[in-house]
Amino acid sequence: MAFPIKVCVVCEEEFELKPDKPGFANRCPTCSMPEAEGGGKGEKMSAEELASKREADAARRAAIKDLLYSRK
Repeated sequence: MAFPIKVCVVCEEEFELKPDKPGFANRCPTCSMPEAEGGGKGEKMSAEELASKREADAARRAAIKDLLYSRK
C-alpha cells in the first residue's frame, strides 16, 4: 500500500503521510516534533493574573447559567 506523498510547509521536503503520524498532516515528522513535545507547557502566571482569570471565569459561568436557566 502506497502512502500519499506530501510536501512539508516548513522545510518544503517531501514525506510520506502515514497513519498515526504525530503532528500536523502538512508537516514532516521532524518539523512537527518540537510542537508535539512542548504542547503542555505554558508560561507561568502571576497571582494577580490568576485572580483576574478566576474572576472572569466566574463571571462567564454566571452569565451562561443566567442565559441557560432564566425564565422569560
